[in-house]
This record gives sequence, C-alpha cells and structure tokens, in this order.
Amino acid sequence: MRVAIIAHLKHAIREPFAGGLEMHTYLLAQSLRMRGHAVTLFASTQSDPALGVEAICDETSLLETGIAEANDVAFFREHHAYLRLMGELRHRDFDVVHNNSLHYLPVSLAETLATPILTTLHTPPFCWLESGIRLCRSDAMRFVAVSAATARMWSHVAHIDRVVSNGIDLDHFPFRPVADAAPYLVWYGRIVREKGLDLAIDAARIAGLPLRIAGPIADPAYFAAEIEPKLDGDTRYVGHLDHRALAALIGGARAALCTPRWEEPYGLVVAEALACGTPVAAFARGGVPDIVDARSGVLAIPDDTASLAEAAIAATRLSRADCRERAVLTCNAETMIDAYEALYAEMIAAAVPPITVVRRAAAIPDLLLAGAA
Repeated sequence: MRVAIIAHLKHAIREPFAGGLEMHTYLLAQSLRMRGHAVTLFASTQSDPALGVEAICDETSLLETGIAEANDVAFFREHHAYLRLMGELRHRDFDVVHNNSLHYLPVSLAETLATPILTTLHTPPFCWLESGIRLCRSDAMRFVAVSAATARMWSHVAHIDRVVSNGIDLDHFPFRPVADAAPYLVWYGRIVREKGLDLAIDAARIAGLPLRIAGPIADPAYFAAEIEPKLDGDTRYVGHLDHRALAALIGGARAALCTPRWEEPYGLVVAEALACGTPVAAFARGGVPDIVDARSGVLAIPDDTASLAEAAIAATRLSRADCRERAVLTCNAETMIDAYEALYAEMIAAAVPPITVVRRAAAIPDLLLAGAA
C-alpha cells in the first residue's frame, strides 16, 4: 500500500522522542515500511529521514515562548503548512492517508481529497480539533481512538469506528526479571505541569523510596519553580535519555509512577514500564486503567499523593513476569500495526469513486479556504 502519514509539527519525529505522540508516529512509519509498504511521512524539518520524510515545516515548538506574538507565528506556520499539504495531496497518488497530526485542517478539508483518510485521536477533545471534526463532511474519513476512555470522550463529536490501542516495540524495552539492588522508583515523560511530576516526587518521599526522573524539560518555568527545588540525593533528574538508556533506567526500578493531572488518553509510559517488567503505580485516570490489571499495577486516587505512595509500595511486591506478560498481551506494536493494516484495506475497498469526491469538493465554501489562509 502507498501510505501518507501526516505528523504533528511541534517536535521532530526522531529519537530521543519529545513525547508519546512522536514515538507513536515514528513506530507507525517505521513498522509499515518494514512490512513493505511505501510510506511517506509529512513531518517537521528535523525528523528522521529514514522514515521517508517530506518536510513541510520547521518545528513549531521552537517558536513557542509564552509571548503572544511568537505563539501566533507558530500557529500560522502550522496552519499554512497543513493548508499547503492538503492542496498538494489532491494531486498525489496514495492509497490511504493516516492523519496523526491533531490539527483541524486535515479533517476539515478531508472531503477535498479522493483518498480515504484515517484520523487517530490521541487526546481528549479540545476546541480546535473538535471544530475541525464538526466541519468534516467526508464520507471517506474514519476515526479511531487509542483507548476506550478516549473513544468515550470523543463520542459526542464523532463516530469512533474502533479502538486501536497504542503499541510499543517490545524489543526496545527488554524484560528485566530482577530490579537493581539499590531500590528506587522511576518517573519519566515530558516534564510539564499536566504530567504531575511534582506529585510523584511528594509521593516517593512519603513512600520512603528514592526517585529517578527522566524526560525533556518541556516547561522550563515549571521545572525551575516546582521541580528543581525538590531535587537532592534521593530525588535525581538524570536527563532526556535515548531508548537504550531509558529502558535500562525503567527496568532497574522497583516501580514506575504515572501521575497525570488530565485524562491521559493512553499512557505509553505505562506500557513501556510493563514491558521492562516494572510494576506501575498510577492515578486512575483516562486510558491508564485499561492497560494495567491487578497483577501488573496498582491504581491510586487521582491527585492524592498519600494514595499514590501506598500504591507504589504495593506495586513493588508484584510479579515482574506478570508485568511483562501483560505488556505482550496488550501493548505489542505488531498488534497495533496489524489493526491499522486491516483498517487501511477496508477503507481502500470502500473508497468513494474519485469523481464523486471531486464534485463534493467543488461545493466547499470558498469562505472555509479563505478563512484558513
């Protein structure tokens, strides 16, 4: 199959990953190429060229500074990049387009394409994407969600065709049957307020266990004000690690903490920890309860550090082999790619004849395109 993947533009699609969406897009493109599909990834400039990248924009996170003018530049740069791309895709020969961008234009302009489009919903509803979906009139657009919780959150906006759970490359997170001799907990991910690292630090201290922290500092002000003052010999930030170093850190921990302040749509960090054999203590939010079971993790009351501390201590007693088994059963990337391949085939078989799509596209109000420019 000839597959176009539309990535988001805030960060490059390459290691070390800025977050779960970058890793998902990377794995999707890489896995489809390894299975023999012709994949073109429309992404930002510094993305990994081995993925078949056609760059459409510089990384817009570099422009986001908290200053309104700079953020406006980032907004319009993304807007114009996707607008140009959707115009170009009308003349490209793809069998299916997989929209992984979280941007409103690929869905609001979907009916301008003769090619069927699949959009994966990775987040709870937010105003821009929700409005784009409400404008979508394409009969060839399908929506999938990364968890049952995410599907429920979007059900009032769009028909969710099915749930395709995210997966990870289990080989990149090898099983560690025994944790490091010196006990510690681990927290990793993008360091931003909504991920709740400050809560993890407090919970680890209540539990009386050291904490190791890894991930990109995506919100320097939050890190400086609420994280850095809490760092000491027991609570250490070890940096933004590549896959190999991160897997070693996770696998050596007695338990991994997951502390979202929001309705986490899936929780790739949970899947990665389980793959390493590391039990999880997590706030019971969003898609996380769909991943862990009683043999692989312990859920805590959201935002309650005492509850999380109890969960962390209990999690350290769980079987590491059971954690790995849970990851193999529920978090395998091969299963995810199988599901997407099957859905692509369904969409291609059911595609609306191009002449019908072209006539409908001609009926799109000029105001939509003008306002989007």
